[in-house]
Parts: sequence; structure tokens; C-alpha cells
Amino acid sequence: MEYAIQIRGLRKSYGNHPVLKGLDFQVRQGEIFALLGVNGAGKTTALECMEGLRSYDSGEILVNGRVGIQLQSASLPEHIKAIEAVRLFAKWRRVPPGKSRREMPDALGIGEIAQKPYYQLSTGQKRRLHLALALIGDPDILFLDEPAAGLDVEGRAALHQEIRRLQSQGKTILLASHDMAEVESLCSRIAILSDGIIAFTGTPWELKEKVGTHYHITVRTSAGMESFTTDRVEEALPALFARCREKGTVISDLRVDRGSLEEHFLKIAKKEETK
Repeated sequence: MEYAIQIRGLRKSYGNHPVLKGLDFQVRQGEIFALLGVNGAGKTTALECMEGLRSYDSGEILVNGRVGIQLQSASLPEHIKAIEAVRLFAKWRRVPPGKSRREMPDALGIGEIAQKPYYQLSTGQKRRLHLALALIGDPDILFLDEPAAGLDVEGRAALHQEIRRLQSQGKTILLASHDMAEVESLCSRIAILSDGIIAFTGTPWELKEKVGTHYHITVRTSAGMESFTTDRVEEALPALFARCREKGTVISDLRVDRGSLEEHFLKIAKKEETK
């Protein structure tokens, strides 16, 4: 199996305060992978070490390919126009003139803001521009730190479509996000960082299998909505159907799950922190 990123024994302290206590995980080539953790867990520090923006104390980081980076917090000179920023980054990346503009995806709406100075851009427009700049030079690996922050519903949908398109081209995407719906929709695997270590690595479904010990059933009928929890869904559903038949109620919607990704994430993250 080919890995785009390999992290072995990564450690980082600020003074006497250890933030990363020996991270070990791998990101496969061509996958969308999420690094998760509550505030202060060390996600941004880990990303910055992988991106080459921060030194680390010990361990090994192997990154196999060209890198594009969208930071969680970034800024540009307030009077620079969007198209000027694109041209400037293209020069830094040594992209031939004209090619950089053609590489900008229409889905990000960069053409609409090309002539606007940076200070006139909304938060969502700035996020789109930062992603566009990260894509200059056709990187193999993208680091995205809270990529949808500040985007409206339409912008968020366009961003997710663009991320999936990039993956379909074979690019590897490592993102950090507090939006569990975004993570569940986009990511094939996740790693949960807690108290300086990796507390879980696997698919969202594997996390639900590990932590989701009960089934949650929500049913909407002509008599209203009802929710309950059970350990044996194969017994609970026939009993539910039989009760509805006896009462003459009609089921209009039924959902069975093992709990939300957010619930399971918090169980892992908080449990590790309170040890």
C-alpha cells in the first residue's frame, strides 16, 4: 500500500508543556483523511509540523509529493487583488504565465472576485481564494485546516464538490474540521487526536462499531414522532411494526443508527483527556 504521508513518533513541546506525545499514523495516497480533536488537542501544531511550518522535537515525517496548504488563519495585503495574488503565488510556484489562471476551478468562483482587492472580500470569498492559491502548481497533497469556515450553504456545497473532484484526480487530502457532518460526508478515514496521542484511527463506521454500543431508532407515524434506544434492533423493529398495526398508525419515516459521529468522537476525545 502506498502512503502519501507517514508520521512516526512525532513529539512537540512548548517549554515544559508537551503537546504532541508521539503521534503515529499514515495517510494513504488518494484518500480524504481527517485529523480530529477538541480545541487544544494539538491538531494545528501537528498540521504545521507536517506542512514544514513548525519545527518538532523528535520523530519522523515523510511526505510523498508536492504540497498545497490552506491555513486555518491566513491573510494577504489588504489592497492586493485576487488575480494579483494568483499571479504572485504562481511566480513563487514557478508556474508558466497563464497556466495558473486556467488551473483555478470555476466552482470556487474566483473569476467573480478576480478584480476585487482583498479587504473587500467576504470571509467566504477569502476562504475560496486561499484554497485556490493552495491549488496553484497542481499539488499532489492538500492540507486543509477548517476549509469550510465562513462559507454559506452554497459555498460549502461547492467546496465539497471541488474536494471530491480533486480526490477523483488522485490527490490526497488531509483536513482538520470541527464539522462532523462535513467529515462524515467527505472522509474515508479519520484519526482522533487526544491529549497528545492518536486515540483512534479508522473509518467513521469503525468508530461507530467501537463506541456505538446501542441502536437509536426514530420513527415518525400518523400519531407523531417517537425515539428510543435498544441493544437488539432485530427484536425492536418487529415489535414496533406490530404495535403500529394494532393501533392502525401509518409509518411515514424510520431511521436506525448507532449514534452520530459527533457523539462518538466526543466519547473518545473526552475519555482520553480525563484519564
